[in-house]
Amino acid sequence: MVQAVEDAPPGAAPVDDTGRPGGRRAVRLLRAVWPPTLVLAAVFALWWVATASHWVKDYLVPAPPAVFDTMRNEWPELMHHSWITLYETLLGFVFAVVLGLGTAVLISYSRAVDRAVYPLVLIAQVIPKVAIAPLLVVWFGTDLRPKVVLATLIAFFPVVVTGVAGLRSTDPELVDLSATMGGSRWQLFWKIRMPNSLPQLLSGIKVAVTLAVVGAVVGEWVEASAGLGYLVLLAHGQLDSPLLYACLILMSAIGIALFILVDVAEAVLIPWHASRRATAPLTTA
Repeated sequence: MVQAVEDAPPGAAPVDDTGRPGGRRAVRLLRAVWPPTLVLAAVFALWWVATASHWVKDYLVPAPPAVFDTMRNEWPELMHHSWITLYETLLGFVFAVVLGLGTAVLISYSRAVDRAVYPLVLIAQVIPKVAIAPLLVVWFGTDLRPKVVLATLIAFFPVVVTGVAGLRSTDPELVDLSATMGGSRWQLFWKIRMPNSLPQLLSGIKVAVTLAVVGAVVGEWVEASAGLGYLVLLAHGQLDSPLLYACLILMSAIGIALFILVDVAEAVLIPWHASRRATAPLTTA
């Protein structure tokens, strides 16, 4: 098999022990999936044993069958509130990326903006967002706007920080080469600075998309009538722990799904980066 791999022409698709292409890719996928799956299964088993053995009270930690029964019986309502939370999350995330990237560009290209705005961005980040949620309701009302604004504020900071770090990490020799070749500032930005900043920027965006979920849910805790955050408060008030855990599972699913989508976008946008290149397995004769 080793000899067959060594004799394969350059650029040929990888083959497994059966000679089928893509075998190594499937093996890499399995190696990446099974560790978290195993840990998740262990946590689920511990949860089941703890509730079945009555180590904890049912109103504190419900049994898995009770949670799954609630999800099955309340599925239409849960989906309705999940879509609302997802919509608020996506709007806040998009605004955070657009505003964050624009702010990062201004900070990177203007020393005056850097000195005036960057400290304010840091100050805004350290303010507890939960504390200003009621104020946003006073300013914007009880509709969609305060939830989207809060999601934007929470997801804004990592985009700015990683965007500035990425834009400033451009090799000065590439900048000098662009100037020597007669490149404009616009060409320097789009062809050198922006591609060079993508690895760090996308790392911040992956953090931001999960924080946007948190922002949307926190916004739903104040004067809301829909969304998973609203259902969490409702379940807490009624001591309905199965419904509470069902909402937590759906929130996690939304965050994980959005994170995976951003990770796929990262693989498409920067396949050349070292973090995205697959490491060839070591073989011995």
